[in-house]
Amino acid sequence: MEYRFLGRTGLRVSVLGMGTMTFGGSGSPFFEGVGGTNLADAQRMFDMAVDIGINLFDSADVYSRGISEEMLGTISTSKRDSILLATKCHGRMNDEPNNLGLSRHHIMSGCEASLRRLKTDHIDLYQTHGFDAYTAWEETLRAFDDLIKQGKVRYIGCSNLSAWQLMKALGVSERNNMNRFVALQANYNLVAREAEHELLPLCLDQSLGFLVWSPLAGGYLTGKYNASSNDAQAQGRRNAIGDQGTIDETQGKRILDVMSEIASAHNASLAQVALNYLVSKKQISSVLIGAKTINQFQDNISCINWSLSEEEFKCLNDVSERPLPYPYWHQKQHNARRYKAVDLYRE
Repeated sequence: MEYRFLGRTGLRVSVLGMGTMTFGGSGSPFFEGVGGTNLADAQRMFDMAVDIGINLFDSADVYSRGISEEMLGTISTSKRDSILLATKCHGRMNDEPNNLGLSRHHIMSGCEASLRRLKTDHIDLYQTHGFDAYTAWEETLRAFDDLIKQGKVRYIGCSNLSAWQLMKALGVSERNNMNRFVALQANYNLVAREAEHELLPLCLDQSLGFLVWSPLAGGYLTGKYNASSNDAQAQGRRNAIGDQGTIDETQGKRILDVMSEIASAHNASLAQVALNYLVSKKQISSVLIGAKTINQFQDNISCINWSLSEEEFKCLNDVSERPLPYPYWHQKQHNARRYKAVDLYRE
């Protein structure tokens, strides 16, 4: 297993991490569709992950309304000192009016609840699960800073922020001499490369770690269904994960065709090709994989047994490239002498 530094923390994380959103499968129609992994299978997946060197395990309080955290706490107790537990707060866990967002009230109570469910005295990486437009960053970050000082949290991170929101948060932390976010967790894969325009360059510039969620695009990159699929459950899962119609189906088919050729050459699955593409990018700290079944998990983690060639990587990169949004196309076209594309790929 390869280990990479998480930003400038000095902390090393496995290039593959284990996501636990599939644990439980209850609490809402969404998690009933996405999840369903029972405790016995979760334990087997955890043991398999530890055996190959995975040391980062990621959850969130809202995953199956706390059941994911409870299961992760149960299966990880014996290995607690040798692994890193990450979780998140922001979402609603009950109908109490203040049980939402990034207020000090919600963060403090949410952290205590997560600690109980995870059966631990500290969270290694505590992350915001979204943006709260109604709470000042000063309040949010002071609460996180206090949790670190109390020893309940080691590091803080964020997820699903835009570049300006993240940069503002970093500025508030610096101005107030508070602990800052050390990592961003974001959606990134062969059919969702938007993070390359601002988020990845920001993390590179500010020395933040970058964690990937949905590396298989909600299953799209496994090739098991597409826009014309009659599998209503699969289509519903894609929409719930965040497809929202953003996948270019014509380009997506071309991507899957190239992936199929590479998979055949390596006697591997499409999922392994998609994961290897991300692992090839040295600016990515860890790619979080999650699976419903033992077989799916086994197949995913097998991606570390082989690597893409330079030519294969270039083919995937070229076929999945999307037009630059403004102002980047303008900068590249009209400011060529002073324009420098950030190298997000191999070093």
